[in-house]
Amino acid sequence: MLKSQIKLYYKNITAEAVGSEHGIDRQQFESLAKKTAALIPGIKEEITGGATRYGLLPDNAQMAKNIKKMVRQFKDKCKNLVVLGIGGSALGNIALQTALNPYTYNLDDKGRKGPRLFVFDNVDPAQLGSFLDFIKPQLSKTIFNVISKSGQTAETASQFLIIRKILVDKFGPKGLKNHVIATTDLQKGTLRKIAAEADLPTLEVPDGVGGRFSVLSDVGLFSAAMCGINIDHLLAGARDMHTRVTNPDFFKNPAAICAAINWHYYNQGKKISVMFPYSYALYGLADWYRQLWAESLGKKSSLDGSEVFIGPTPVKALGTTDQHSQVQLYREGPNDKVFTFLEVQNHGKKLRIPSPPACARELDYLAGKDMGELLNAEKKATEYALLASNRPCLTVLFPQVNAYTVGQFIYLYEVTTSIAGALFGINTYDQPAVELGKVATFALMGKTGDEYEKMARQIKPLTEVDGEFLV
Repeated sequence: MLKSQIKLYYKNITAEAVGSEHGIDRQQFESLAKKTAALIPGIKEEITGGATRYGLLPDNAQMAKNIKKMVRQFKDKCKNLVVLGIGGSALGNIALQTALNPYTYNLDDKGRKGPRLFVFDNVDPAQLGSFLDFIKPQLSKTIFNVISKSGQTAETASQFLIIRKILVDKFGPKGLKNHVIATTDLQKGTLRKIAAEADLPTLEVPDGVGGRFSVLSDVGLFSAAMCGINIDHLLAGARDMHTRVTNPDFFKNPAAICAAINWHYYNQGKKISVMFPYSYALYGLADWYRQLWAESLGKKSSLDGSEVFIGPTPVKALGTTDQHSQVQLYREGPNDKVFTFLEVQNHGKKLRIPSPPACARELDYLAGKDMGELLNAEKKATEYALLASNRPCLTVLFPQVNAYTVGQFIYLYEVTTSIAGALFGINTYDQPAVELGKVATFALMGKTGDEYEKMARQIKPLTEVDGEFLV
């Protein structure tokens, strides 16, 4: 299992596959190789030398030991694990659970290898309220993992304050530490203060690792380990991919090739990137990729300060579901997209299709076939249809879905994002446009201070419903 590698297949972006107008010819590809290869040494230094630290996570043996220690402390007394977080503090947890545990994991009390997992990444009162009604009788066997580097994110803070009151009311202030684990900044921030005051057990949001790059840290690995996922295999897969994506030979570096292809097509007017997993297990990874791609590459300014308004738009689709909801647009709508299929060669389960009744002999072609064979045939059929319409397609091939290959995929796309950012000439790791919405939320919720009061007055005429325009 620890030798199986995912592969990037890129023949179907070439001019031979989709025509000279929409494909990349040999001369163009050589030019892309030269431009991108020059960036690889700098990216390697960036992700391993401390400029951004996600590249150090796969080799952090102490991190894995600390997580396992926390798991041993809590697993036997935990029937329900509830993650409170948003964005990068939630999507990675969901992606790992969806990919590496069975679809029925939360329902299977006998076969489940850990607590049930619930991830709350929103402040929908109906959603959270219904869950609280369900979980209150089970609080003695429930652990809440609140994840926030600062502790001031309004969504996570509000969730935590509600949960905190419920727990304090039931177990008292001293009982809080038996039911809450805080994953936060090592030294500072609001959540760190709360954790210190209440003597909460803590895990670390590592410095220099943005939320969207944090899935292979305490942020994503604790819930995975609690739920029986082999985090050593995840990190081993990432280490395997690190060797490949820091290779200075462009033609042996899947991240460099993937970034270069996406950069090229963005500059050719294909500004939408569709990730199309043909496996439900991988659908959460497409969701994780959307944040990684959008927040990293959507930037107003380049590194030299000029306005560029750059950003490929990531879209997720699920095979085969979205063959029946989106492919009409993808084939006959504007040719402004690059498609990346995720294909699983061995789905890990055989499900034979029986023979049809005598009155439906037109279905005989399905009889005796495996459903995984049908799913992969559907992928190839969709790819063929897109190619027939001159739509460029990439494929990431998974021999099978396991912790090792998922670790590879995560690290592949993290480094692909870093290289793409370098090609675009932007800061891949900041997210300045996110802040205005956060501050506006503070203002609308009545946070004190002249800045917030002024902003609240500015927001009101723009967002209150004007009856003249209500029909």
